[in-house]
Amino acid sequence: MATAIAAPCPDFVQLWFATASERAVGHFATVRANIEYICQVLQLPATVEEITTASCIRLDYTRRALTPRPAAVETLSLLKDANYKIGLVSDCSEDVPVLLHETPFSRLVHMPIFSNRVGMKKPDQRIYLLVCERLGVEPQACVYIGDGGSRELTGAAQVGMHPVLIRGRLEESADTMPVDAREWLGPCISSLEEVLALIRG
Repeated sequence: MATAIAAPCPDFVQLWFATASERAVGHFATVRANIEYICQVLQLPATVEEITTASCIRLDYTRRALTPRPAAVETLSLLKDANYKIGLVSDCSEDVPVLLHETPFSRLVHMPIFSNRVGMKKPDQRIYLLVCERLGVEPQACVYIGDGGSRELTGAAQVGMHPVLIRGRLEESADTMPVDAREWLGPCISSLEEVLALIRG
């Protein structure tokens, strides 16, 4: 992205990460708006074409990142067929909801909640209560599964959900592991197939 707009890479990266929280709560309506802001801060005379190219690079990256985990589609399909309501709470920028329709998740998730569209992110208790409200369920009836990023498991527990940690890559070091994942003492699973036994048990 930095190369596309002829930006000094360290400066661009610093600003990209510095604006992450703003992206996640919808301060920037689009990826393009975020890039334009960075251009203004760095006083870069980027052209419309260059900014468009940088935006497309980000969208392509997000598209690859939205590839389902192993067994994700199969597990969600079984849960949906069994009449379980499926919600999604995602801390993200606008590229994720824009691209969701291209993924299998769009037909499997009953209620997606995107932080950038509701103006709040995990572990804010309101975002968990919002997905429950829109699904028509009580928090106490919900199993919340996550990798521990954004202290999401702590937030889910605080509203009465039943949080479960899904472990990340085995090679992930303690330094890069989300805080909730490092400190979590509650239920854990290693693969999504385990969800079926968890909720039926």
